[in-house]
Amino acid sequence: MSAPAAGPSTVAPHATTTAPLPVTPKPQPLVATGNWTTELVQLAKTAELKKHSLTLQLHTANIVAAHNTLEQKDKTIQDIKEQKNRLDSERARLLNALAEINADRDKVDLLEASVTRECADLRQQIQTLQEGEYAIAKADVDRLRTELGQPPLPPLQTKLDEKTSQYLRDRRVNGEKRIVSDSQPDHQPSTMKRPRGRPKGSKNRGGKAGGNAPSGSASASGSAVVGGAA
Repeated sequence: MSAPAAGPSTVAPHATTTAPLPVTPKPQPLVATGNWTTELVQLAKTAELKKHSLTLQLHTANIVAAHNTLEQKDKTIQDIKEQKNRLDSERARLLNALAEINADRDKVDLLEASVTRECADLRQQIQTLQEGEYAIAKADVDRLRTELGQPPLPPLQTKLDEKTSQYLRDRRVNGEKRIVSDSQPDHQPSTMKRPRGRPKGSKNRGGKAGGNAPSGSASASGSAVVGGAA
């Protein structure tokens, strides 16, 4: 039996080779071209400018604050200098016054030393007289008074005590007089104001005889008192 003849096949033949895959383009690197480069540079410079501007503002604020503080310190220095000048003037015045006081003190010291020396000399003279010529003279006087039947003279110390007491009394009286004379001007204004205290309506009564009579009698009595005192 012979093989049948080949007829048309209804099954698609298998491909012996694979079909090529579609080719995808490779990503190209981004390259800043044209205005992008300028804008990036501007952005970078702007950011840097802001940074430096902030730094500059900070330094400016610090400098302004330092200047304000410096002005205050300068004003304080001026005030201190003025106060120092016033204190120097006051110190110079006080030093001059102290120099004058020291000079016066030296004069007083010299005067005190001189008076103290004079007092010592007087005490020495008194002691010499009491123990010498005065003692001899008093002994003679007491002896003669005794012979004549008279009492002896009192001791010298008794007479000195009497003089001291009299000096103290005179000093007390003079002090009282000085106090009275110092207190008189305090009462004088009230006495001087009395004649001017004229009541209202006294002009109409001033011309009457009765109104002038008391003042005339008072003047006459005052004159009489003054004359009697004289």
